[in-house]
Amino acid sequence: MAHSHRVVSQSGGLPLALKVLGSSLSGKSIAVWESALNKLEAIPNDEILKKIRISFDSLQDDHDRSLFLHIACFFIGMDTYVISRILDDCGFYTTVAIQNLIDRCLVTTDENNKVEMHNMIRDMGRGIVRLESEDPGKRSRLWNHKDSFKVLTENTGTKTIEGLALNMYTHPEVDIPSRSSNELFGLETNAFARMHKLRLLQLGPVQLNGCYKEFPKGLRWLCWLEFPLDSLPCNFPLERLVVLEICYGSLRQVWKGTKYLPSLKILNLSHSNALIETPDFSHIPNLERLLLKDCESLVDVHESIGNLERLIYWNMEDCKNIRKLPKNMCMLKALETLIISGCSNLNELPMEMRKMESLKMFQADRVPIHRLLTTNEVNLWPRKTPEICWVSYLPRTIVDLSLSDCNLSDGDFPRDFGQLSSLRRLDLSWNPISGLPECIRGVSRLDQLSFYSCWRLKSLVRLPRVVKRLILSCCSSLEKVSFQSIYLPESIRISGNRSLVEVEYGYKLELLEKVDAEMINLLGLSNLESTKTIMMATIYDANAHGTEEKMCPSPILGLYQYGIFSTFLPGNEVPGQFSHKTAGSSISFTLPLLPNLMIRGLNIFAVYSESNNDSPNKINVNYRIFPYPIITEVSNKSKGVKWIYGPTFFGVPGDGQDAIWLSHWKFGNQLESGNEVTVSLFTISELQVKECGVQLVYEQEQEQEENMMNSQHNTNNKTDTFYPHVIGGDLSSFEVRPGTYFLCRLPIGLTSTIIDMDVRASVLSNYLIRGSLQITDKEEEQQSDYTLAAQGSSNSNNRGGRGWKVLNLIIAAVFFLSVPLVARSSLLRPKKRHSTRSP
Repeated sequence: MAHSHRVVSQSGGLPLALKVLGSSLSGKSIAVWESALNKLEAIPNDEILKKIRISFDSLQDDHDRSLFLHIACFFIGMDTYVISRILDDCGFYTTVAIQNLIDRCLVTTDENNKVEMHNMIRDMGRGIVRLESEDPGKRSRLWNHKDSFKVLTENTGTKTIEGLALNMYTHPEVDIPSRSSNELFGLETNAFARMHKLRLLQLGPVQLNGCYKEFPKGLRWLCWLEFPLDSLPCNFPLERLVVLEICYGSLRQVWKGTKYLPSLKILNLSHSNALIETPDFSHIPNLERLLLKDCESLVDVHESIGNLERLIYWNMEDCKNIRKLPKNMCMLKALETLIISGCSNLNELPMEMRKMESLKMFQADRVPIHRLLTTNEVNLWPRKTPEICWVSYLPRTIVDLSLSDCNLSDGDFPRDFGQLSSLRRLDLSWNPISGLPECIRGVSRLDQLSFYSCWRLKSLVRLPRVVKRLILSCCSSLEKVSFQSIYLPESIRISGNRSLVEVEYGYKLELLEKVDAEMINLLGLSNLESTKTIMMATIYDANAHGTEEKMCPSPILGLYQYGIFSTFLPGNEVPGQFSHKTAGSSISFTLPLLPNLMIRGLNIFAVYSESNNDSPNKINVNYRIFPYPIITEVSNKSKGVKWIYGPTFFGVPGDGQDAIWLSHWKFGNQLESGNEVTVSLFTISELQVKECGVQLVYEQEQEQEENMMNSQHNTNNKTDTFYPHVIGGDLSSFEVRPGTYFLCRLPIGLTSTIIDMDVRASVLSNYLIRGSLQITDKEEEQQSDYTLAAQGSSNSNNRGGRGWKVLNLIIAAVFFLSVPLVARSSLLRPKKRHSTRSP
């Protein structure tokens, strides 16, 4: 423990340094710790980069150190696949080396498999290279564009240089013509003549003048943006290239004739708007990736593409003048990804495409795919049959199919869509469909389904239970979503849907005048003015930039969730009977022993407003991590059971005004006479609870009220029938630790839901702790432990003061800090007896 404290001290309070140093010492002996700590203590605290360098120095060999320096200088933000292809051919074992760097916290990879590096670690790596020599021409890597410019203009390059990057736009002192100009700054090719070890070259925008006879022959990576010529010079040394990227340039043809390029694995010609033809691929046998994105003038792809036995990725997005694809593309036996999105003039797909059994991802966004003609159909024109199923072109091996903005309507989906037996992800965004196509129910493995911005979509009925991720954002006409199973998908995104009033098993909204009379009577809402309105917001819009732009005035609504009915009212005049009230945000009580009466529920209210602090954001907080602005915690201490609930929709108090959250909780048999119960409310820092109260609801009261009101009102909207997971029912999928139920579906409507679950749980712990600490000493004196009896309430022995708050603080911290340990087993992987998915 003493050694750990010394590491924390020597990290200078910088979490990054602590993380890097900790990873370098993990698993090491005490002797190694002692030696490392002595070395750290010899370095001043303000020289933190030197401390981080200890992790670099502790890498197991020069191989990993050299690869780290390459990444720090040239490859931050790039795909690990591309990096591996380049550096493997330079003699590195890239995959294992990157993993070693990840283990030492020197690099990370994001969800798109791109390598990222903290700026401070990047600067440390580049500083190591800078220390190699005061003369830039004698360093191994030139990433600084001014240094590169100096070396190339003064012709001081040497054989030491392995990589060089030059971006002329970073030199304000150099007069660079505009992008629309045909004139570029010129450099001489002989400036590279002595760089015999040059492997990595990144240029743009610049023109090289001269002969390429003495140009370095060992290039593995050439990235040349805004290439100025019609084609690559015939004597340009391409033989050893692994990755060739020539984008945003003037290319009309890549090279003249044919080239034998046995090492080339990635060819990227994207955004070459003048390119009219692809090269002959006959002598590029190892090509794995071909990118032709946004080549607007391209009209033809060379037939030799069928010879590329190792091609796995082909991107032709926004090649708007392509009208057909090569017939022999079906010979691409290794192709896994084909992207033709935006090829709006494409009118032909080869029928043999269905034989491409390796194809896993097919993206055809913004393509009229339901009108595409196969080559067989063209030959048989006019058609002999009125309908030829476009799905029949697609191989059954497709896992990911994207058909966004293809003008697909309800009648364009064929019955045999279910033949895509391997399909896991389907994107139908931006299409004019009004409901769930019946054929989709037959896709047995469908995991993710997207209807983003389907403006005509009114309802989704009986969604397949296999769907785990559902994207329904910005469907402006959507009113109702229902499922085949009571277990919701793991992730639902439904922001921007102002018409959506019901997500089956999730929530239901209805106008207060349509709420069943029993609930109206229980909460004393029968005399409420029907003209009242309140500003409402929803957590589903909270993953944008706060809620102010999402708020809108709304009539008073009723919200059903988890057996809890809520409504939000403007002002501070609480309706109904609440004989037990307290200033502040918490109240404790002991349930009375009353003959012939059974406690079946609680009515709870809270009056809240904007807080008195000077926060400039007010209600505009960052909801990305934890979106609930107000939550209620009901704790039955006698039974060791706790329920925590945050409403999906909430009222927003105006400037200088109050709002009321009024709710009824059905508890079944979860509350018994003699139980000690505490009700607490917690808010974000921009809100404060001024007053709260509780009223017990007895079974006899409910029965009398129901009998009285049933004769006047048709009570056909019972909460229990709407949502089966009521308190007192089966809440096992919400149990985050024994006896604690978290009735807030964090994944719904939020981004990065599964990945960020641990973060959200950690923030929630701080959220509750902060809420507890906001209570002032004066409020503590006023908050006593209430005992509710038939005759009323009376002060008890003052058990609800500071002692309870300290205990609650400890419980909240211990519980919520333990959530990351159980989140995946309890929230993300519910118990097997219910489902194989989390709800």
